[in-house]
Amino acid sequence: MPEIQHPLLIVAGEGKIRTILLPHRLCRKLQKYAKQQKIASGKLFLTQDGLPVSRQSIWTRMKALCEAAGVERSKVFPHNLRSLFARSFYGSCHDVVRLADVLGHSSIETTRIYLMSTGKEYLRQLDKLGLVQ
Repeated sequence: MPEIQHPLLIVAGEGKIRTILLPHRLCRKLQKYAKQQKIASGKLFLTQDGLPVSRQSIWTRMKALCEAAGVERSKVFPHNLRSLFARSFYGSCHDVVRLADVLGHSSIETTRIYLMSTGKEYLRQLDKLGLVQ
């Protein structure tokens, strides 16, 4: 089996090396997947041709799902998953410094880009404050 029991994963790509923390429950699910797929070592996610799944193939699959989900194709990119993770993590801990560490950012300003809200979101939050009776 690939070693997925350790919650730390080092990934190299796009000229960067990232340390990714994996929740223990995800490690168990990946271990189970590897066993079902009879993968003893190497890459975990492969194409039908046995090649590693690329960012491009993920992008293509995401675009194919857009129509079924009723989402505009122009709004869907693999990086959106990173943004969704950033917002979810921040929503849980409300700590931009910790989020920057998890995302591997050297600058908090870079991390803040992931957390920027739209004007509509700000208005909704202001209305929830109930400042005007």
